[in-house]
Amino acid sequence: MESRTPHVRPSWDEYFLGIVQMVATRATCDRGRSGCVITRDKRILSTGYVGAPPGVAHCDDVGHEMHTVINDDGTESKHCIRTTHAEQNAIVQAARAGTKLEGGTLYCHMTPCYVCAKLIITAGITRVVAKKDYHGGARAKEIFKEANVEFELLNSEMETYKNM
Repeated sequence: MESRTPHVRPSWDEYFLGIVQMVATRATCDRGRSGCVITRDKRILSTGYVGAPPGVAHCDDVGHEMHTVINDDGTESKHCIRTTHAEQNAIVQAARAGTKLEGGTLYCHMTPCYVCAKLIITAGITRVVAKKDYHGGARAKEIFKEANVEFELLNSEMETYKNM
């Protein structure tokens, strides 16, 4: 008799994070090919990826629109502002379709930025699961706690990309 290794099904978090990776393949900025999936009751409500708004040139086609930011500690960081973040796109796509996100879970590649965190809270999303950490995510974690949004960081590894 042949011995077989039993199939191990992924947890729901692992499953939706796998879909996040596939959604990210549509991203149009090589600095942050991220995706996002928003669910409720184990069903996908909306997806989004990093990309320029419809009808606007993509980073992959015309280059980045870089801005330098001076952080509170005096350090500088560079950010491409041509694109809309994956979380923002997922929330907007839900709004365009008339899909209510209240009580949902948002899955993302890395800890959301502060602006995305505020949109997540305002949309009524109650849980956020991030695969990796983000160097600019400290304030997002604080506001999630303040707003009673459950935040789960699955890996403390910091996401890095070129020209930070």
